[in-house]
Amino acid sequence: MVSYGPEQRVYVPELCARWETQTFLHWAYPPEEVQRLLPDGLVVDTYEGSAWVSLTPFVMAGVRPPGFPATLPAFEETNLRTYVRGPDGRDGLWFLSIEVSCPVMLAARAIGAPYHLGRLALSHREDVQAYTGTRRGGGPRYRVAVRPGEPIRPTHRDVWLTSRWRSFSRRLGMLWETPVEHEPWPLREAHLIDVEETLVRAAGLPPPTAQPLLHFSEGVHRVRFGLSRPVRPARRGAGDAPADPPRTEGAGHA
Repeated sequence: MVSYGPEQRVYVPELCARWETQTFLHWAYPPEEVQRLLPDGLVVDTYEGSAWVSLTPFVMAGVRPPGFPATLPAFEETNLRTYVRGPDGRDGLWFLSIEVSCPVMLAARAIGAPYHLGRLALSHREDVQAYTGTRRGGGPRYRVAVRPGEPIRPTHRDVWLTSRWRSFSRRLGMLWETPVEHEPWPLREAHLIDVEETLVRAAGLPPPTAQPLLHFSEGVHRVRFGLSRPVRPARRGAGDAPADPPRTEGAGHA
């Protein structure tokens, strides 16, 4: 089961930050379409038989190494992500692409994080949040506008789609894991005003054909990224057959 709160403490963070004004747009896909985009060692995680791909624009603020009082100026970031299980069965995220307006973040390419520099913006008009972005060089782009609604008590599906406590990447022929710790997401309803995007197609998936599920959050303010480390291959006993990909079925969230 995916955990509502952090699964591990990050006692010695590599980076601290805040995530603000975050919108989640989620689309269901056949698992096999997502699995073919994953590296060896990861299997697609499913909810009620579907894989999910999420577009998450937000503002990254207060970015600093621990012990440093100065922070980077706030900047926009937008992730295209899917949900996976690692070799030991633990759940996490695989980023299909990461759009960012801050060149400093490109350093995370060292562990395989798929950062792309671009022109990103967030604007507020009355009660509508509007996000736009274009990858440098005239590449993929997006435009998302939503109207945040009332706070919600998260269901099991809401938690499954928003709460993950590690990400995976691949670099130098190895799978890497980066842990993260923060308070649980305070979620709100969100109403879609407009969405146009070409990030999904650029990542190798067919464009979505259905309206997305949505969430909105004002954000979380104590984000701590742990040190990235290589993932050890899963150990199996002699004669053990490979395990089937884990499946998650819907259930009420207590």
